[in-house]
Amino acid sequence: MKRALITGITGFTGRYLADELAKAGYEVFGTARHVEPADRNVFVCDLGNREDLARIITETRPDVVAHLAAISFVAHGNSETIYRVNLLGTLNLLQALADAGVIPHKVLLASSANVYGNAQVEPIDEAVPVAPVNDYAVSKMAMEQMARLWFDKFPIVITRPFNYTGVGQAPHFLLPKIVSHFARHAQEIELGNLAVARDFSDVRRVAMVYRRLLESPADSEIFNVCSGLGYSLQDVLDRMSHIAGYSIKVNVNPAFVRANEVKRLVGSMEKLCGAIGEFPVNPLEETLHWMYERAHSDVSVQSPTPMKGGG
Repeated sequence: MKRALITGITGFTGRYLADELAKAGYEVFGTARHVEPADRNVFVCDLGNREDLARIITETRPDVVAHLAAISFVAHGNSETIYRVNLLGTLNLLQALADAGVIPHKVLLASSANVYGNAQVEPIDEAVPVAPVNDYAVSKMAMEQMARLWFDKFPIVITRPFNYTGVGQAPHFLLPKIVSHFARHAQEIELGNLAVARDFSDVRRVAMVYRRLLESPADSEIFNVCSGLGYSLQDVLDRMSHIAGYSIKVNVNPAFVRANEVKRLVGSMEKLCGAIGEFPVNPLEETLHWMYERAHSDVSVQSPTPMKGGG
């Protein structure tokens, strides 16, 4: 049986990728900062500890590695932590693979479409110059450049996922926040710039794309992971109003409007499809409906009467 190792396996994306790989016949192992005691395939590991990483790699000897563990929230307040985890954590993983003498069929490193910054073209393909505008994006760009030094040692692919969402994403991300408010039947919500547009994918589709890339012959390449469609926050609100059957009052909070805000981020799927073949794109409405039904069910369990009020 083929073996897969996922760093950050208990995170939002990691859980879906683990399920995707298990269904494809892999024995799945992972690393996490905290794990359930009964899960013997998940190892407690800090990415800063290269020796622990090498021990885990030696024990599991993975055929494929997906490196998802990262600080993934753009507005994370600690810049030092962002660089330590996103850049040095990746370096430690690659060095640990070398120390363990394990050369997988594929190593997938998750970067971010935020490296493009405020690109003046649409859709954005992989040839567009990177121009990061925040520490998170700079950390990912630096990770990519560092990883290139390892292209001659491991078969590496780097992904630049655009925004994606789904059930289980942390509530401080925008779409889960919006969906949660509608599920609670809140009458008001505080948001930032409603004109900001993003390319939203479904996390289940992202997991499928990652699995295909891990199994592909692609090597020493960077791929956008996106839908090719842009939606503003106002578009999302309109769709949620249709799903929930009511409109919500939006209060624009200046504190949520960043000075270096990326205005539009919409990607091209052409290179990705050339590497792994065509695949269906989940309509945003379908993803939002899935999230809404789950959130509404959770609210119903917690509270027998609709909750009202802003926040």
